[in-house]
Amino acid sequence: MADELLAIADELYALSLPDFTPARDARAKELKGSDLTAPVKALKKPSLAAWVINLLVRREGEQVDRILEVGASLREAQAAMSGDDLRALTRQRRQVTAAITQQARSLASEAGVKVTSAVADQVEATLTAAMLDERCAQAVRSGLLVTALSTTGVGETDLSGAVALPGALGFAARPVEAAPEVRPDLRVVPDPAADRKARTAAEAALAEAEDELSDAQAAYDEAAGDVAELEARSLQVQSEIEELKRRLAELEATYDEVDEELGDAEDVRADAQQALDEASSARESAAAALARLSG
Repeated sequence: MADELLAIADELYALSLPDFTPARDARAKELKGSDLTAPVKALKKPSLAAWVINLLVRREGEQVDRILEVGASLREAQAAMSGDDLRALTRQRRQVTAAITQQARSLASEAGVKVTSAVADQVEATLTAAMLDERCAQAVRSGLLVTALSTTGVGETDLSGAVALPGALGFAARPVEAAPEVRPDLRVVPDPAADRKARTAAEAALAEAEDELSDAQAAYDEAAGDVAELEARSLQVQSEIEELKRRLAELEATYDEVDEELGDAEDVRADAQQALDEASSARESAAAALARLSG
């Protein structure tokens, strides 16, 4: 049932905003009496920002995948980067998300929906969250967003209520080749030039970010090599220190033994010196006595 429910949700969240609620209710009515009736009826209408992201994922799935892959690589690389490198990386990420947001606005315009600056900010915040957080990336890729996302990149992001279904994480939205039909009453004329400009800017920003990632990866690999070399040297030095400590302990023990023997030898020498002095004195006394007898 879970797979069928995801498939139904995928169809509904690919529709235009005005069509979502009528289509959802009609589908729930068709399923009346089944286990799917209540879950389908409970599917929430997405916010405008969430709908724009869902549209982007379905229309430009490959490009979104590339962005999310770059985001994953950047998350791995940034651990070894300096403060200056991280600031440069943040600028690159902002350039990418800003360009992709403009592209998403163009897609929405083609679908007859005007995206205000406030909504565009929510779209950009959602794309940033997807680059900073793996679970946010999964939520975006599902195409089943209900609300916009935001994260600081620190700690786990609360996604409760952010996607249509708990099983959305890990689900990939079905691509849509053509733009949704424009409702006649909106009288919106697509702007191909603006769309091409947005796409070009997005591709340029992504290419620049990928170059930055390549440089960051090279710097990381070099730093990792230096760390490995220094770790090996550290182990070697530590081994040498332990050997010197062992040798020092041996020498200290030998010193204690020699010092004790030296003390004993000095005592023997003192006794010998005393005996020598006494013998010398006795000789002198004998020599004196002999001299007197001879005189």
